[in-house]
Amino acid sequence: MNHDVLQILGALTVLAGYVAAQLGWTTPRSVGYLTANILGAGALAWLAWTSRDWGFLLLEGVWSAVSAFALITILRARRAPDPTPS
Repeated sequence: MNHDVLQILGALTVLAGYVAAQLGWTTPRSVGYLTANILGAGALAWLAWTSRDWGFLLLEGVWSAVSAFALITILRARRAPDPTPS
């Protein structure tokens, strides 16, 4: 796939999550929002790596990593047993 096309798709993926959150369709802690950030920022980070664009790699790599950490935290909390007695 062409680098320009992948850049646009990555940016649109991140922006779609952001717009959805701003319009109240989702929240910044939702699985969909975080997944969009991981995929979009991850693609942009990979492109930054291949073009040796270190500042952009830092931005998108951290954006993707923080989103992945938040998603893992949310998914683990969902699987944790309910601490309240029945």
